[in-house]
Amino acid sequence: MDVDQMRVFGRRLAGVSWRVARHEWTLAALAALLLAVVLTWPTLRDPASTIPQDTGDPTLQAWQVAWGGHALLTNPLQVWHSNTFYPEPYTYAYSDTLLGYAPFGMIGDGPVAAVIRYNLLYMLTHALALFGAYALARQVGAGRAGAAVAGVAFAYAPWKLAQAGHLHVISIGGIALALAMLARGHGWSLRHGHRPDRVRPGWVVAGWAVAAWQVTLGFGIGLPFAYVLGLLCLGAVVTYGVVWLRRRTRPVVPRRLLLADLAGGIGFAGVTLAMAAPYFEVVARNPSGRRTVAQIEMFSPPWRGFVTAPPESWLWGERHEAARATLGFPGEMTLLPGVVLLSLAVAGLFFSAWRLRHRLMLAGAALVSVALAAGTTFGGDGNPGYVTLVEHAPGWDGVRTPGRLVLWTTLLLGLLAAGALTVREPARQTTPGAEPPPGPDAEREAVPAGDQSPGPDVEPGAVSVGEQRPVPAGDPSPGPDAEPGTEPAAPALRPAGVPVLVEASAPAQVGAGPRPALRSAAWSGSAAEQAAPRQPAPKRGGGQWRLARLALLVPLLLVLVEGVNRTPHVPAPEQPAVLRGLTGPALVLPSDGIRELHVMLWSTDGFPKVVNGLASFTPQSQERIRAASMTFPDATSVAYLRQVGVRTVVLLPGWAAGTPWADVAARPVDGLGISREMVGEDVIYRL
Repeated sequence: MDVDQMRVFGRRLAGVSWRVARHEWTLAALAALLLAVVLTWPTLRDPASTIPQDTGDPTLQAWQVAWGGHALLTNPLQVWHSNTFYPEPYTYAYSDTLLGYAPFGMIGDGPVAAVIRYNLLYMLTHALALFGAYALARQVGAGRAGAAVAGVAFAYAPWKLAQAGHLHVISIGGIALALAMLARGHGWSLRHGHRPDRVRPGWVVAGWAVAAWQVTLGFGIGLPFAYVLGLLCLGAVVTYGVVWLRRRTRPVVPRRLLLADLAGGIGFAGVTLAMAAPYFEVVARNPSGRRTVAQIEMFSPPWRGFVTAPPESWLWGERHEAARATLGFPGEMTLLPGVVLLSLAVAGLFFSAWRLRHRLMLAGAALVSVALAAGTTFGGDGNPGYVTLVEHAPGWDGVRTPGRLVLWTTLLLGLLAAGALTVREPARQTTPGAEPPPGPDAEREAVPAGDQSPGPDVEPGAVSVGEQRPVPAGDPSPGPDAEPGTEPAAPALRPAGVPVLVEASAPAQVGAGPRPALRSAAWSGSAAEQAAPRQPAPKRGGGQWRLARLALLVPLLLVLVEGVNRTPHVPAPEQPAVLRGLTGPALVLPSDGIRELHVMLWSTDGFPKVVNGLASFTPQSQERIRAASMTFPDATSVAYLRQVGVRTVVLLPGWAAGTPWADVAARPVDGLGISREMVGEDVIYRL
C-alpha cells in the first residue's frame, strides 16, 4: 500500500469513525451511561468497599455472578451444583441466578472483586434499561424527546428505588431492547404499521437472542416476558389468519424472515426450557419451595401502593411516609411509576402520534398489567387475575411477588407518554363544513433542542427542525429512496412557533388538495386526498421556534427529578481472616439469618463447599446439620458432621452472641479427635 492509498484509507477510516461517533445510537448509549453514573452515585465512588441498599440480597447476587463465572471457567456442566448448601444438588437454582452475567464473573476473584463487579453491574443495568426503552420508543415511531422520556422513566421510575437491592429485578433493559430489535426486524412500528420493505431478518435473530439472554437473568422477570412474547406470537398468527380470510389470498412472508423467526423462537424456547429444568428439579426435591397463594397474598399490594413512592425517592420519599406506614410490606408495595409519567400518559390518550386504536391497546395493556401486579388484591382474591395464572399457567407458582409486574405498566405508560410528546393534532380545518386532511397543520414530531437528524423510523426525506429541504424549482427528479415512477413530494413547513419534525410523505400520486405528513388518528380522507402533495407553509420564526424546542426538555427534566434517589450505600461485609483459603466441606457458625449471605460472598475466595446458604426455603439437610451443630463440639455432633462429609467448622464469636452457638468457643474438645486453632478472635475446628 503506497502513501496515497494510505491517505485515502485514513480519510475513509476517519470519516467512518466520525459518522459512528455522532450516530444517534452512539450518543444515546453514551448519554445512558453518563446518566447511570450520575443517578446511581455514589455507587462508583468506592465500588470496592460499599454496596447499594443493604448487605442482604446484594451480597447474595454478588456471589451468584461470581459463581456463574467460576463454574463456566472450571466446570460448565456443574454450574447448577454450587458450592453452597452442601451437600444439596441444584443449589444455584434456589433463587434467580443472574446466569446471564456470568461472563462478568470470569474477571477477577475473591470477595472484593465480587463487590466491584456487582457495583458495575448495578450501574450498567440502569444504563441498559434507559437505552433499551429509548430504542423501543424510537422504533415504534416516537421522536427523540418522547423516547428519552420513555427511557428515563423505565430506568429510573420511583418504584425501582425500592428494588435497589434486587439486581435481578432492576435488570429489565433486555426486555425493551429485545422488543425494539424484534419490531425493527419485522419492519413494524406504531406510527407506520408494517412495512415489508423494512424487514431485516438479522435484527429478528438478534432480538430473539437478547430475549433469551434476559431469561437467563432469572424467571421472576423472565417468566412474564416469555409469556408476553408468546402472546405477541399468537397475535401475529391470528392477524395473519384474519388477513388471509379477508383478502382470500395467503399473505406472503419472506422466507428469510420466517427462517429467522423459527430459528430465534426455537433458540429462545430451548434456552428457557434449559433454564427451567433445574428449577423443576429443585421443587421436586423441596416441595416447600413452591409458592402458595398465602405467600402471594402477603406480597400483594393494595391499590394505593401504585401511587406510593418508596423512602429512597428524593422527591416523594418523605411526602409519602404516612402512606407507606399503612402498607404491610413496603419494599414490594411502593409501586409508583412516576407522577409525571402518569400525567403524560393520560395526555397521550388524547393527543398522540399513535392511532386511536393503538392508544387504547396500550392503555388496556397497562390496566391489565396493574390488575396482575395487584396480586390477590384484584377482585378480592386475584381470581380471575394473578392467582389464576398461579393455579393454571406453568411456572407462575414460582413467582411470589406480583407487584414487580409494574415494570410492564411503566413501559406501556412510557410509550403512551412518548406518543404525546411526538405529535400535535390538527389545529384547524381548511374546508368549511368538512373534515379535511391536516395539510400544513398536520401532526408533527417534536424533537429536543439541537436535534437535527431523522430517527431510525423516519421515512427517507424527513426534514428536521431548523432544516428546510424544499425541492428546487423545476427539479422533477425523485429522491434516491423513491419508488420508480413516483413524483417528488413538495416540502411542508410548519408555521412559526410549533416544534415539529416534518416527515415527508410516502411516494405521492398526483391529486387534489394537501395531504398529511403523518395520518392523524382523528382524520381520514379519500385516497386522492391522502395521495396529494402538501403545499409549502410559511417559514418559522427563529426565536419562537427555539423556545418551543427547549420547552420539550421540561417533561424530560421532570421525569429525571422523580428518578433522583437517596439510596443508602453501606459498607460491604469484610471477609474474616479465618475464612481466607478455607478448605471444605465446611460449616460456618453461627448458621442462620442474613449472615448466611455474607458467608456465601466470602466463599468466592476459592469457592470451598460450605453448608451455609440462605434461600426462600430451607433444605432438610441444612436443617439437620444446623440442629446437630447446636451442641458442637460433642461426640454426637462431630460424628454426624463427619458422616455428612463436613471436615471443617469455623466459629465467628463476634456474631454468635444471642444464638445457640454463643458458648461454643468455651466448650471442651478433649477426646473428640478434632483440633482447634485460634485465628485472631475466630476459631477453626478441623474434624
